[in-house]
Amino acid sequence: MDCKVALAECNGNIDKAIDHLRKKGIATAKKRGSRATSQGQVQSYIHAGGKIGVLVEANCETDFTGKTEDFTNFVRDIAIQVAATNPVAIDRERVPEDVLEKEKEIYASQAKASGKPEKVLEKIVEGKLSKFFSEACLLEQPFVKNPDITVQDLLNALIAKTGGNIVVRRFVRFQLGESDT
Repeated sequence: MDCKVALAECNGNIDKAIDHLRKKGIATAKKRGSRATSQGQVQSYIHAGGKIGVLVEANCETDFTGKTEDFTNFVRDIAIQVAATNPVAIDRERVPEDVLEKEKEIYASQAKASGKPEKVLEKIVEGKLSKFFSEACLLEQPFVKNPDITVQDLLNALIAKTGGNIVVRRFVRFQLGESDT
């Protein structure tokens, strides 16, 4: 039904209708973002002949949503994503301050070494930080099973489909031979 309405609102233009539906999904996700999530699942994923292991906790509002195939597949896909990409944090707000400062220092010194004008240096650092976030933050990463969308897009689509708030609460990734530091 939403597709029919979107097509009507966009005068039959399929591309515009798709964009409209995606925006609607983002708006729905933001609206539901403040609702409590106390149900959900913890999923594990073992990869590469037992050399990489991941645990992911994702929460939702109801046990009904938490038991659906869509939710189970989403949490499993997030575990696969973490195994494949080794993100630093779930989102920008959770990137450790020391990691962020170190990256800023590196990018600032690289920018200075480039010999570009002072006005441009800050923009260079901002651009490099944006790229860092897209690689280091789980929700900003391209989804490994469909690089045309981000993990956040996948989450927003699930929120729109289930009608309830869903959050990736935490993850941990283990790799054989990797040190704790």
